[in-house]
Amino acid sequence: MADTISSAANPLAKRVRLLADRKHRRREGAFVVEGLQPVWYAVEAGWEIETLIVAPSLLTGQAAQRMVDDRERAGVPVARLSGELFKRLVDRDGPGGLAAIVRSRTGDLSTLDVQPGSIFVALHRIANPGNLGTIIRTVDAVGGAGVVLIGETVDAYSPAAVKASMGSLFAVDVVHTPDAGEFFAWAEDRGVSVLATSGTADDDHWDAGYEPPLAFLLGSEREGLPDDLLARATRRLRIPMVGTVDSLNIGVAASIMLYEARRAAR
Repeated sequence: MADTISSAANPLAKRVRLLADRKHRRREGAFVVEGLQPVWYAVEAGWEIETLIVAPSLLTGQAAQRMVDDRERAGVPVARLSGELFKRLVDRDGPGGLAAIVRSRTGDLSTLDVQPGSIFVALHRIANPGNLGTIIRTVDAVGGAGVVLIGETVDAYSPAAVKASMGSLFAVDVVHTPDAGEFFAWAEDRGVSVLATSGTADDDHWDAGYEPPLAFLLGSEREGLPDDLLARATRRLRIPMVGTVDSLNIGVAASIMLYEARRAAR
């Protein structure tokens, strides 16, 4: 068994810190996953684990320890850190004792599997990683088919997005397209209806006929969807609001739409 790493100057510790940066994640093709459940999901889903990072003094539960031992016997490198260094690097919210460096996956619209009942969420220029992680988690919860990121957008492998997804990142296909035109061309070619959300739309979301395959299109947190994208959508829908607010968090809005589509599918 390798010695326990306790120095922040260790190459692995430096690598974990560097992977907090988007440019480095993109260059290296890897990202860090924190927590027992997300790491377990990554392993179960068959994602390539570059290194398991374990703090033996913090890791609790025989099942988690068995998983680490099984992966190590299968040839996955395991780095053991002191509890103090582990908390400094990756575990700021609780003594989970398990993290991993995972190889990222690259996908585009052509890799999405479109079935008659498929429901997607497309996000135009979304900026908040926590919102993205929440949406990925909700897509997973309703059995959605994938998430499409359009334009200059947040990185799905950012620490906050990975954490907010609670492991659902490893169950949901997340792809990126740099141009909204490519998204609409893909939707037309695959027979996917595009339902855009807007506070100025004429139709309430619960009056819509949800006929998959479909994609909910939502705009950035600050600006919403531009007029040209709204005009290209199959239909424009709004979520009625009767209080003092005139908008909802994008994660909340996506959840409302997804569950309405799931309810209609029943």
